Amino acid sequence: MSLSTVFKIAIALLIAFFAVEKLRLHRAGQQLQGPVAVQPPFAESPVQTATRDAPFVRQGYEIKPLANFAVRARVLSREDYSLGREADLSRTDLALGWKRMADPAVYGPLNITQGGRWYRYSWRDQPPIPVQEIIESSANMHMIAADAAVERALAKVRQGQLVRITGKLVEVSHASGWRWTSSLTRTDSGANSCELVFVESLQTED
Repeated sequence: MSLSTVFKIAIALLIAFFAVEKLRLHRAGQQLQGPVAVQPPFAESPVQTATRDAPFVRQGYEIKPLANFAVRARVLSREDYSLGREADLSRTDLALGWKRMADPAVYGPLNITQGGRWYRYSWRDQPPIPVQEIIESSANMHMIAADAAVERALAKVRQGQLVRITGKLVEVSHASGWRWTSSLTRTDSGANSCELVFVESLQTED
């Protein structure tokens, strides 16, 4: 084999190598960009899964985990409390919205208030979306901070922020017979429809 032939083969191999490498880098770039491209602009539905965590005691109350819970949602309103047994463990309620209820164009026209551990909404003429959709994509949630770090994060949460919360839906009971139980569905409304969340992590996005 002549030297010129060897040289030509070497050039051909180099060209093939760079072509394959360029294709590999292009595909890798597409994989890295994929999650960013499909990230939704607003929150998805809360995630609830079974838990086997054992009950534990805090401040004289037994806390029984009912389900693992995670939600990314818009803070529609917040209300702080200092009275009642509930405030022994939970001093803050967050009214949260996800899916279309995380969109300011949707929840903005609503008159949203909190009080007495309830979350209420009303509208002037017509609701911006079907009422059942409002029910299924928003909720008043009672926050129980798992530790001092979560308590500090919770104190900084403000209306309009997007938050990511993980923890447990729980039932709280006392030796006196008093009991406070979380809702386990997002389709209910009225009495006993609020989530009671033992918050293990809380992050804000804006």
